[in-house]
Order: sequence, then C-alpha cells, then structure tokens
Amino acid sequence: MRRHWWRLPPVWVRRLVLAPAIVLAAFVWLPLAVWLAVAVAAIVSWALPGRLRITRVVWLAGLYLMWDAFNVVALAALWVWFGFGWRIRTERSLRAHYLFTSAMLRLLFEQVRWTLRLEIEIEDADLDSIARGKPVIVVCRHAGPGDSFIIVDALLNRFSRYPAIVLKDTLQWDPAIDILLHRIPSRFITPRRHRSAGAPGGTAAIAELARDMGPDGALLIFPEGANATPSRRARRIGALRAAGHQELAARAEAMGHVMPPHPGGVLAAMEARPDATVVVVAHTGLERLSTVGDVWRELPVDKRIVLKGWTADPSTIPATREGREEWLYDWWETVDAWIDDHQPRVSATAESRRPSSSTA
Repeated sequence: MRRHWWRLPPVWVRRLVLAPAIVLAAFVWLPLAVWLAVAVAAIVSWALPGRLRITRVVWLAGLYLMWDAFNVVALAALWVWFGFGWRIRTERSLRAHYLFTSAMLRLLFEQVRWTLRLEIEIEDADLDSIARGKPVIVVCRHAGPGDSFIIVDALLNRFSRYPAIVLKDTLQWDPAIDILLHRIPSRFITPRRHRSAGAPGGTAAIAELARDMGPDGALLIFPEGANATPSRRARRIGALRAAGHQELAARAEAMGHVMPPHPGGVLAAMEARPDATVVVVAHTGLERLSTVGDVWRELPVDKRIVLKGWTADPSTIPATREGREEWLYDWWETVDAWIDDHQPRVSATAESRRPSSSTA
C-alpha cells in the first residue's frame, strides 16, 4: 500500500528522532526568546498599536514548544520512575499520568486564556449529579483548534473524570501527545485507506476502549471525525447521497453549522457499555479559527467560548441500529439549532480592552 509523505513515521522514529528534536528546539529557542520578544515588541508597538499580533504568535509558539518539550522530558522521567517502563501499565502509573496531565493542561490553559483573552463558559453539564458513579460517553461536535484540549481539561479539572480519548492518528506527530496517549486509555483512528492489513477498525477499537472504562471514566468521541469546514461538509453530504441515504443527506444539508456524524463509533461505544450515560456537547466560539490564516486574522481572539451539555434520556434511545442512527441525527439537529442561537460574540472583558482603532 502506498504511504503518502504526511503519514506517520514508525514509532522508533517518533521516539528517537521527533521527541528529542522537540526538546532540542525548545532549549535553542529559550535563550533567544527574550531578545526576540524585545525586538518584536518594539516593532509591533510602532506598527500595530493595541493589537500585538506578532508578539502573541511568538509567545504562543514558544510557550507550546516549551510546554511540549517539558512534557516529553517529564514523561521520560515517569518512564524511568516506573521501572524503565516495566510498571508503566499499572494502576498507580495510570493515576500518576492523569495527575500530570491535569496539571499540565491547567498550566497551558491559564496562559492561553491570558494571551488570547478567552473566556470559557460551561452550561448545564454537572456530571456529578447526572451520572454519579457511572461512566459517561461524551459525544462532541468538532470545530476549531483546541476543542479537544478544552473538553479534556474540563473533564479532568472540573469534573474529576478520567478521559478515554478517540482521536485522529496524525496527532501522533506531536511527541508529547504521542507518548502520553499511549500510556492512558486512548485510540488513534487510522483511515481505512491507510490502515495496515489485519489492523482493527475504528469501531472495534472504540468498543474496546468503552468496555475498559471505570465508574469515573469518560469516553470522548467526535463523530464528525474532523473540524467542520464547508468543503468537508459538502463531501460528506455527497457521500451520503452516493450511498443511497437520501433522507439523511437532506437532514445533513439543513444543518448549516455541523457535519453529518459518523454513527459507527458512537453506536459501538453505546453497545459496549449500555450502562454508560450519553452526554452530547456543543460549543461555539471557535468556528472562525479553522486554519492558520484564520487564527492570524482573528488575533487577538477576544472571544467567549461556550460549551453546552445535554444528557440523553436512556428511555429515548432506540434499540435498533437504524433507530440509533436517526437518534444521533436528531441530537445533531439539536446541536446545530443551539449553535445557530448562540453565535460567537466578543467577551465583555475583551471588549473593555479593545483598542479604539484597529490596525490589523
């Protein structure tokens, strides 16, 4: 099978080449960062008063590089601590890795909120009251950069849940994510056309992940499979029509903010853990940040990100697969309607800091 250049390199290359490269890059960047920041700040103060766009980009890029490098070093130390990997699969190791992830996400988000002037608000998602002592399956829309980070941070640091994550295999290009998520429950989904012969499919991997959840577990899955963009949405609707699903295609076409969901993973998780509570999550505030160009144009972001959670009543879940597919589309229509009524707006805090004249 032909492998494109952007596909993942082998594990040994990611561990022995990519991970050390991130650490070396961070230590090269660190001594230069202060001088670069001073020079950039001087230029920006003259050219872009009030916006500080270049300074923000430099700081965020440097911050993430250092954050990623520190994670790689710390994860290597944990590997040594747990018997050079011999006890890395123990319950004690798992708790230590979740605690480490919780602290590192808290640190990252404090800086991101401050730099981008973000406010994150969570509505109607009290997991303690709706699913006490039970695992949850969190079914979330996918739009904009970092929404998976936001959800995982909320699960860990707000709801004290242990997330099990389903995500694209290309995220393994990031060394810290690659190493960490091979130590805590997660599954990287490889597209069928790039999957090795005999490798388990995505639905089988998700079902296994769901079965292994404890009572404090939270399986996070994005049924759209990728950030929603107009071109992806059009291709997905076209694929539904080509497969003969005319009714679903028509319903998907009427949903302007989301892409048609892939039901396989969600239904596999529900079948594997019928005792789990299903929570559907929508969010708004990141839609206009799909590409690097979008992020550059929007800096400083100055937005309120709102997340809304609904609990699916078990009595409303059909027994048949066909019925559950329609049930999932019903929920996606609810998500789309909520997004339509909650279009992003600039936060009050950011508005008070907005310069009187924009020089973007």
